[in-house]
Amino acid sequence: MKSVSKLKKELDKWFSLYVRLRDSINGITQCFTCGKVDHYKKLQCGHFQSRRHHATRWNERNCQVQCVKCNMFEQGMQWKFGLNLNAKYGEDTSYELEQLARTTVKNTRADYEEEILYYKSIVKNLLEESGAE
Repeated sequence: MKSVSKLKKELDKWFSLYVRLRDSINGITQCFTCGKVDHYKKLQCGHFQSRRHHATRWNERNCQVQCVKCNMFEQGMQWKFGLNLNAKYGEDTSYELEQLARTTVKNTRADYEEEILYYKSIVKNLLEESGAE
């Protein structure tokens, strides 16, 4: 049986693939904050609210495609990330995600396993539909 930390790591992997594939065309997508266009495998899953907050760690609005420069070297470009979230999902989105990040969530082993299966199947479908490698 996998440990909870291993399940969390596996969920991170499938969720990241989903985020990077959901807006891609033939495997090509763009950075949410600077607009750099590249293959999804060369981009990352950026988080508006830090991954340490479990309430938003796997939130589909909180996570967007980012290039390595924006995500790692520019600390996620949070200010621009927030502006872009508000433009994409509505003006209070960044505020709502900040509030949600402050809440406590306790995931069970079953929660992780269910989410892994969910994102694994979506990624499989996205790869088949897009023909991306």
